[in-house]
Amino acid sequence: MFTIASLVADRSLRLRLLVSGAPGAVDEPVRWVHNTELLDPSPYLRERELVMTNGLWFQGAESAAEFVGHVQRAGGAGIVFGLRTQTPATPAELVDACRAADVALLELAVSVPFTELSRAAADAYAEQRQQELTRTVRRSDALADSVSRGGGVAGVLEVLGRDHPELETAVVDRMGRHLAGAALDDRECRRVAEALAAHPPPLDVRFDRRGPAAVFLCGALGGADAALICLTAMDQLDAGQRAVVEQAAKFVSLELARTQLAQAIEMRFSSELLDMVSSTSTDERLVADRLEGFGIDPEGWLTAWAIAVADPVSAASTSPNPSYPGAVDPGSVNPGSVDTTPMDLVEAVREFFVVEATPAVVAGGPQDVAVILPARGPDDDVTAMAKRLATSLGDGSGTGVAVGLGSVGTGVGTVRTALHQARETCRVLRRRPPGARVASFDSLGTYHMLLGLQDPATLRRFAWNVVGPIRRHDDERGSELEATVRAFLDHDGHWAQTAEALHVHVNTLRNRIAKIAELCGRDVMRTEDRVDLFLALRAIETADARDHRGFRGL
Repeated sequence: MFTIASLVADRSLRLRLLVSGAPGAVDEPVRWVHNTELLDPSPYLRERELVMTNGLWFQGAESAAEFVGHVQRAGGAGIVFGLRTQTPATPAELVDACRAADVALLELAVSVPFTELSRAAADAYAEQRQQELTRTVRRSDALADSVSRGGGVAGVLEVLGRDHPELETAVVDRMGRHLAGAALDDRECRRVAEALAAHPPPLDVRFDRRGPAAVFLCGALGGADAALICLTAMDQLDAGQRAVVEQAAKFVSLELARTQLAQAIEMRFSSELLDMVSSTSTDERLVADRLEGFGIDPEGWLTAWAIAVADPVSAASTSPNPSYPGAVDPGSVNPGSVDTTPMDLVEAVREFFVVEATPAVVAGGPQDVAVILPARGPDDDVTAMAKRLATSLGDGSGTGVAVGLGSVGTGVGTVRTALHQARETCRVLRRRPPGARVASFDSLGTYHMLLGLQDPATLRRFAWNVVGPIRRHDDERGSELEATVRAFLDHDGHWAQTAEALHVHVNTLRNRIAKIAELCGRDVMRTEDRVDLFLALRAIETADARDHRGFRGL
């Protein structure tokens, strides 16, 4: 904006500064000029407006101090007294009043009308707006050029810093990850993430060491995905600074949207590739082409991993009435009841392999995150890398997630088996007691290996042939035969312990076991029949954990 000093410097206006006012007042921005002859112009006067008057209000004023006081209380930038033929000099009383109140006072020559001062103010304002527009366009071009050249979020902040070095900024996403800009510690990043999760998000976030910092929301494909943090309180930023940071926040949003779109495309191709690998009818040449697109040699050594959040109820699969996807009659599975893998976990796994500089296909499924990655050879021990992944995803000890590792093989023909092995291993590890949940398929028990080597359709047919009659009877009669046989096997065939766990009499338990034998033709007192029942119940879990199609589909 223009200033009193700039108006005085314009010789065509013939302005003379009589009182400079408070220190620095002549160099402060002036909002506009206001012509008035009211004794009290304060109801109509905006802050930092310059008052123009001929002094006609003197007729009703007790003193000039009264008029000056009204201007001062309204926050006026100063007073311009316009000389007239009747008043060829500025009244000494007005000069004294302005000097006493520290209000700037200027004198305008008789030959210069107030309209000339208004015109000068309008020209100065228009020039200022033109300069601001030019700077905005120039900065917009620089920001667009940075984004188009792949400068990313850091490039946006670099452009902002060149134009406004006094503004210290940073970008933090909704997961509390520092993306670019001024260094923030983990606690400060968490504060930003908490602010983004609030509804509505606050204008400021308070840091312990730095105090309040302004929050500018950055949206991508929906919602506030990140925040551009200016390490200055919002109320300490002037309108121009806020406009500049808001402009930068829009380009950060654009960069986030571009990144998310690229990730969405990659995720789609990853999911399609995983589906192709899992299918027995897919041409291996198509799988090989897709692997090459991810930078993986399809003829080299390959392996597969599966990652999932560890189950907090480790004993769920051994309880009398387990709550897992396969523990209900096939076909009654509600897709919404299956835990959905958070997208944050998929992003975190993908970011891990980027940091490790390892090409990988990462895709999220209903219960786990599947990964296909290259290996150095048949004896390549990837356990160390898997433990690093578990540590980075968990609580620092690697106990928060389960990572199942498939076998290492050469060529795309081995990937399908490795993927099945990894998912079976991950499923088992999820339900183990707290501890390090990273293991290879080969390290599991023999029955896990046996089930992991079968395809889901085969497992379903076997399980339904054995358990199907029991489930139909439970559905029709409201009985608890499946829960009974599970409890009996979990208690190693001990009658008294099983009856106590089920809260029934031993004779009731014997009647139930007899009914189970009648329905499925398996006698739990015979070892081979007991093995059939045990494997069938575990096969239900394994088959549904692999492709989640539900058990009644046969």
